[in-house]
Amino acid sequence: MIWVTQLLNGVLLGGYYALLACGLSFMFGVMRIINLAHGDFAILSACLVFLIANTTDISPFIALVVVLPLMALIGWGLQRWMLERSLRAGMLVPLLTTFGLAIVIENGLFEYFGADTRSLAPYIGDFAYDSWAITGNVYIGYLAALIFALAVVLLGGLKLFLTYTSLGRAIRATAEDSDTAALVGINARAVYGIAAAIAVATAGLAGVFLAMRAVFTPYSGPEQLIFAFEAVVIGGIGSLSGTLVGGIVLGVAQTFGAQINPQGFLITGHVVFLVVLAGRLALTGLRGRGGIQGLLARQP
Repeated sequence: MIWVTQLLNGVLLGGYYALLACGLSFMFGVMRIINLAHGDFAILSACLVFLIANTTDISPFIALVVVLPLMALIGWGLQRWMLERSLRAGMLVPLLTTFGLAIVIENGLFEYFGADTRSLAPYIGDFAYDSWAITGNVYIGYLAALIFALAVVLLGGLKLFLTYTSLGRAIRATAEDSDTAALVGINARAVYGIAAAIAVATAGLAGVFLAMRAVFTPYSGPEQLIFAFEAVVIGGIGSLSGTLVGGIVLGVAQTFGAQINPQGFLITGHVVFLVVLAGRLALTGLRGRGGIQGLLARQP
């Protein structure tokens, strides 16, 4: 029965990883940019919600109504004033740009909030640890179930949005070939701005739920970036449905690794990531698409 519990816990943890990885996958799928500040945007959002909750006694869920539009605006500005210009210099420059931005965010948060660990769990009361009893020995936490459901709804909603709305089709067309899309009247600049806004807002949403389920510091961003990147690669870079699968695989691997050995939580996840990465590189090599370039090609 303990293995059933661990499996459920792993799947629910994978829901958080999928939620965290959603924006990273979406930005790469549309703009071909890996945002190295992705995890730090998540922590920035968590800090903003913590600041609102701590100073006004407003519920973190209500604070999201203020913070998420702000994070979307930050994402739009990131694309308009930084990524758009850096892309003109080649694909490497956006990586360096977002890497530098990550350092600025981390140190800015450290200057304002200090190095203390914080959590939003005290601000949501019993919801942080209450659970449903499935059987006598199997429990599902309310918060973990909410995060998983939100990840499914968000990833599924984005997929439907891209498939059935005119704006979604414009985003897909721009992601496929921005020059050709421009010939039929699609404003690629606006599309990229919207894509960046969605990506950063979803990162912010994941950061707030991280703060509810665990603790964080101004320097927690790089660790979250690693988890997000591993989930994206396991599921397939640029694939929203694959992101959910990748998050679940990573969560289950970490949970069972911790069951085998307390130090195996992170190691098992990294091993699964490396095995999948090696397998993808081998497959792309066999197909003649060439190493990393083949790996970063559009996933189905």
